[in-house]
Amino acid sequence: MEEKRTYFIEEDLNGQRIDKAVSECDGSITRSRAEQLIAEGRVCAGETCIKKPSYRVRTGEKLTVLIPEPETTELVPEDIPLDILHEDEDIVIVNKPKGMVVHPAPGHSSGTLVNALMYHCKDSLSGINGDLRPGIVHRIDRDTTGVLVVCKNDKAHLCLSEQLAVHSIKRIYYCIVSGNIKEDGTVDAPIGRNPNDRKKMAIVKDGRRAVTHYRVLEHFGNRYTYIACELETGRTHQIRVHMASIGHPLLGDTVYGSAKQPYDTNGQVLHAGVLGFRHPKDGQYVEYEAALPEYFTNLIEKLRRL
Repeated sequence: MEEKRTYFIEEDLNGQRIDKAVSECDGSITRSRAEQLIAEGRVCAGETCIKKPSYRVRTGEKLTVLIPEPETTELVPEDIPLDILHEDEDIVIVNKPKGMVVHPAPGHSSGTLVNALMYHCKDSLSGINGDLRPGIVHRIDRDTTGVLVVCKNDKAHLCLSEQLAVHSIKRIYYCIVSGNIKEDGTVDAPIGRNPNDRKKMAIVKDGRRAVTHYRVLEHFGNRYTYIACELETGRTHQIRVHMASIGHPLLGDTVYGSAKQPYDTNGQVLHAGVLGFRHPKDGQYVEYEAALPEYFTNLIEKLRRL
């Protein structure tokens, strides 16, 4: 069965070609792959199947992309323990552990959050993002910990997707960066695929607008700074790319920082601590928090002794 993915066009993509818009909305789809999907009649704007990649998208427009069924990936429910912060008939709020991939992808066909959710929720997951990403509205990196929301039905999924599109969801992350950040600030710099390495993101002139507000929480001498980052937008690797761009890469981030790390952090020290949004059932604002994981608090104590 093919996978259906749905996106809402944000203001910064207004007027862009649909092949570029699809690639920007979904980092796993290259522009050439988007052109192929369009040629195969697998991309729709609203209820209209788009035939040419030159079609220009509009703000608020809904794009539907049908991905052919992968031949080698089989999604199987797995009895994996979940740290559930909240659950009702519409959503599940999960505190994701370090090292867990959110949804299956090449090289990660099992042990993912989706495998665990399928076991926990049975058939109660939204289907908008297709068979391989049931319930998944947004994701965080494998080595990032913390809170994320999963939808149990399509109505809830659409509600949350629309809030993401207009940047009304509150997201606060906690991280430790290299160097001494003296004061609070904001990074407003467009992010897109690194032209020299498609697996990485970068600050690029024609990228999508990305805004990160950061606040200093604690200094560890002049070597490291503990900060809170609030996302105004939500681009792939946004905090990691933005902080590296101002000379303060995340501790443990060997992709955007130094390959040599003084502490065994198993990836970047980054935690999604706060998630707030309008609940899809009644429109009331709700907010959920995930406490810092033990490795993070232990590292803070160690750095305080520097």
